[in-house]
Amino acid sequence: MANATIWPGSSSFFPGDTPFGFYDYDYQFQTDADKVADFCARRLGFPLVDVELQPTNFYTAFEEAVTTYGNEIYAFKVRQDFLSMEGASTGSNLNNAVIQPNFGAIVRMSNQYGEEAGVGGTVTWYTGSFDTTSGQQDYDMTAWANASASLSAGDTIEIKRVFYESPPAIVRYFDPYAGTGTGMMNLLDTFGWGNYSPAINFLLMPINYDLQKIQAIEFNDQIRKSQYSFELVNNRLRLFPIPTVNGGKMYFEYIKNSERNNPIMANSAGLVSNVSNVPYANPKYIQINSIGRQWIFEYTLALAKEMLGYVRGKYGTLPIPGAEVTLNSADLITAATSEKNLLLDRLRSFLEETSREKLLERRSLEADYKQKELNLVPQPIFIG
Repeated sequence: MANATIWPGSSSFFPGDTPFGFYDYDYQFQTDADKVADFCARRLGFPLVDVELQPTNFYTAFEEAVTTYGNEIYAFKVRQDFLSMEGASTGSNLNNAVIQPNFGAIVRMSNQYGEEAGVGGTVTWYTGSFDTTSGQQDYDMTAWANASASLSAGDTIEIKRVFYESPPAIVRYFDPYAGTGTGMMNLLDTFGWGNYSPAINFLLMPINYDLQKIQAIEFNDQIRKSQYSFELVNNRLRLFPIPTVNGGKMYFEYIKNSERNNPIMANSAGLVSNVSNVPYANPKYIQINSIGRQWIFEYTLALAKEMLGYVRGKYGTLPIPGAEVTLNSADLITAATSEKNLLLDRLRSFLEETSREKLLERRSLEADYKQKELNLVPQPIFIG
């Protein structure tokens, strides 16, 4: 059986001794690397027992522990702030940035409602027109789109607004021929208000009077007259009343369905689109505080214990004078797995306790307790 390589009792770290070299030129990492190697070897029983690991094994575990710590920290930050990060530039490192919550992602998600209402959004509204034909009441807007809207193959349009309606009732508020003539003109002229809009009527009567007069004009036109109107079903436009002349222009606004159905935000290249391209890098070891470093030391020990278990499992037994000793590989691997899981759970629990939600809850409770304490303070009565 081959002889196992034994920990020599000391080490001297140089850049290049770790697999990836993430922290090799961080002088604090260089200083701690040999200390951590000595710490792990002693915790594994050296010098009372041989430890079948070399300095490079401890350095590897140390680098992995620092990287794991950073990954857990930044994964928590991504979960906490992704709505505010989505759409940000991927070119800015966020390791030491304070993330300011914003409504960017929420506004993007709600743009669709503005698009449908015609008051915002990212879908362009186009303007079109066609000539009416005397005696023709129905017009196929899909046929118009195929001929005039410059559509790509398979695209369609949706009509959003048709400019075919009677003038607003307010312009005929004082029209004696509207069918609902008002008797206040002489009164307004007497006070010198004849040239003003009905907005001044609140001086003489409530606003609901104006609303009722406007509604009366609209009902009169709708019931007693041929009111301008239209019906739009499946992009087929029906006009009321039927046009009686040729060449009258009919204007409308429409959108292209391909633009509304496009899920890709315009000019989104180079922006955060998912958790994999949020610009977090490996942490700087020198900036990790003592709390984080203690976690890293313990996780390094668990990794070293795991490696030692696999090494001893390979050798199985070691010869001694007159016999062989069975190594404790299974015990080491079991203990290492348990310790790693416990350390990860402890870190994640700590991060969860420092989440924005938990901190706000704690602050709210603190304010409640302060208020209860202040309520116990005697309130003096001031007599002036």
